[in-house]
Amino acid sequence: MKKNAIVYCENEFGKIDGKVANGLVRHSEKYNIIGIIDSTKLGLDAGEYLDGVKNGIPIFSTIDIAMDYLNPTPEYFIYGIAPLESFLDQKQREVFFTAMKRGLNIINGMAEYFTDDLEFVQKAKESNVKIIDIRKPHPRKKLPHFSGRIFDIDIPVITVLGTDCAVGKRTTALHLIKALTQKGLKAIFVSTGQTGVMQGAKYGVPIDVLSSGYATGAVENAVVNAYENENPDIIIVEGQGALSHPAFLSSCAIIKGAQPDAIILQHSPKRKKRCDYPEIAMPILANEIKQLEVFSNSKVIAITINHENMTAPELVETIRTYEMKYQRLTTDILKYGCNKLVKELLNIFPSLKKQSSKIHQLQE
Repeated sequence: MKKNAIVYCENEFGKIDGKVANGLVRHSEKYNIIGIIDSTKLGLDAGEYLDGVKNGIPIFSTIDIAMDYLNPTPEYFIYGIAPLESFLDQKQREVFFTAMKRGLNIINGMAEYFTDDLEFVQKAKESNVKIIDIRKPHPRKKLPHFSGRIFDIDIPVITVLGTDCAVGKRTTALHLIKALTQKGLKAIFVSTGQTGVMQGAKYGVPIDVLSSGYATGAVENAVVNAYENENPDIIIVEGQGALSHPAFLSSCAIIKGAQPDAIILQHSPKRKKRCDYPEIAMPILANEIKQLEVFSNSKVIAITINHENMTAPELVETIRTYEMKYQRLTTDILKYGCNKLVKELLNIFPSLKKQSSKIHQLQE
């Protein structure tokens, strides 16, 4: 059963740095999100604020108010902010201490491991709660190296990569999984970040905390395990960062580890500067496509749009322009769904079309 949880996202819900909370509100197989903490959106419905559709998740100003109001009371406290800085200041630490005093188990998705912090460990012991560090890797002796087993996979492996951080890669991947499933296909999601793991992804690990010698092996191992254990028709692998981003190497490990048969590229046309790096301009889309195809020896088959700061007419015109300019399917899955994307995959990979048709015939 899902565990009840509240998500802390002060001043960041619905923004780029609130992507963990945003993702959990949209989709969670592991936790039942029953409240958001963000005093700047007090009283609003989280789903309505985020996507314009109410989902019954209220937004509170403080942990104490949420705990006094909610029934049933939550068991878990999730830190829903993903800042560039890896370490908390004292004010932020006090937020967790308050949650622990209220009897909440801590789900930590940051690269700062609370189970290595003596003060956190002591506070948790005093409050009789657990701390779970989502991104804390296993000891190196338990981490897999790249083996080459990925080359034995005989079904399509698709990576959803992007031109920047927090641009919608995971959201697109999860919507695509749902759409493929509705077509009768068995589609498995492989997560490569902390939010996907928190959402309940069965396969994958946050790879950005692994050294380069282990990150590729971790991706390969997750994809191969999904293939061998689930007997799927298709595997969708979540991307991280961007191949061209100078601050991150995750895309390299994902491409090398997953060996994708095709790439979907997520892009925000109106974003001018890199997320968290205001001095670095966003890449030219054509250059990103070229880099990805050369590095992966695969093909970018579609461009999916993040419509932040775009009007409806701008979005329509952008999709039309991109399809003419780049000769690739272009869509916005949050606005228009995944039908175009699924149709493209069925056309490119005949095995998927055959399997989908077989399922429909059996259902009829």
